[in-house]
Amino acid sequence: MKLPIILIFVIAFFSGNTQIVKPDNKLLWEITGPSLKAKSYLFGTLHSNDKRVFQLADSVYYALDGAESILLETDIFEFFNDRSIKDEDNALLYDDEGNPYTGSNEASLTNYGDENGMPQFLDAYFQQYCAITKKNFVPLESINSQLDYIKDLPTSENNLIVAKRNRDLEGLTELYLKGNIYLLDRFIRKNMSNDQGLYSTLIEERNIAMTKVLDSCLKKEKVFCAVGAAHLYGNSGMIQLLRKSGYKLRCVSAIYSEIPIQEKTQVLSQRGYELLLPEQGVLVTFPGKPEINFPEDGHTQAIFKELGQGNTYAIETFPYNEMLTFEQYAAIYIASPPNTKFHFRELEDGTLYYEGISDTYLEGIHWVRVLTNGKSVLIAKAYGGNKFMNSNRSKTFFDKIIFE
Repeated sequence: MKLPIILIFVIAFFSGNTQIVKPDNKLLWEITGPSLKAKSYLFGTLHSNDKRVFQLADSVYYALDGAESILLETDIFEFFNDRSIKDEDNALLYDDEGNPYTGSNEASLTNYGDENGMPQFLDAYFQQYCAITKKNFVPLESINSQLDYIKDLPTSENNLIVAKRNRDLEGLTELYLKGNIYLLDRFIRKNMSNDQGLYSTLIEERNIAMTKVLDSCLKKEKVFCAVGAAHLYGNSGMIQLLRKSGYKLRCVSAIYSEIPIQEKTQVLSQRGYELLLPEQGVLVTFPGKPEINFPEDGHTQAIFKELGQGNTYAIETFPYNEMLTFEQYAAIYIASPPNTKFHFRELEDGTLYYEGISDTYLEGIHWVRVLTNGKSVLIAKAYGGNKFMNSNRSKTFFDKIIFE
């Protein structure tokens, strides 16, 4: 029996590029309206670095790649400028030669997961991507407004940060992976029911405020807006609030192609942020855009955090003081614990450096490399949980520092 041509085409296409469709997944919504020049998108996230959460549908990559502005609940990296992301300190042990290592290779816990997950939690990944691609970033709320919402609540700020882990994170994650925003809303309502007014304050009131900001941005450019999935559903959810404002919202089917679409390949290729400091003659490649400070002339500080795994990468540069030897600089900035010492080495390009493990406040146990080009001194630091400290990831970061 001969098959119709169209059926042969369909079979050939899907045999070459298998697709999985999840029609019940309702996390991504297309936004259109008479006043809009182009389609924008609203996406529900889970504040987690669980690797399963990062199995994004093709349409999410399409929306992310095509956006001119990325909107998130707040400036996530600013929020954690002065806040710890690790839940525990590392225990230091030594091998037979006195070389230090952490006493456990168990994944260290963080506020948004652990070291077995992705480097960033999902929302922070979107902001990192935004900075690397130099798209416009708009926070829906300021840091102060977020803190104002919780200051009078019976639940502490820290408990709010880690609340989902204390409220059956696995159950919440399973609902999220299915994309069932109705059951997600019921789950959140139930787990906030013990604190009177908590749902109204943390979800409904913030929905109104965030939708107003989103509304103003939609009229200007193509937007990818990502908020916690709990903010999507219901009469007071952001989907309905946008509809009441005159927009049309359509749920976009979650399709997963075996062969990555072009937009997915483009988004995933955006890795690393090159920081060039021409006056110091140094180029440093960070995993994402670092926070940069210039406390005084010739002095530069840059720091980048992976909020999902709890890792930190930092550099500090300042003019070389010839009254000190290079080894003295190393002794000052590498505070070696007892029974350990730092080492003097040379890179393939001839750059000399000292490297070792250090134990100081606030960082705790961390790896340090001290470099110089004779004009400037650069102090590089890298630290994180047990797995990070037992890996070569600090060395990988250090090796991406280039002196001219």
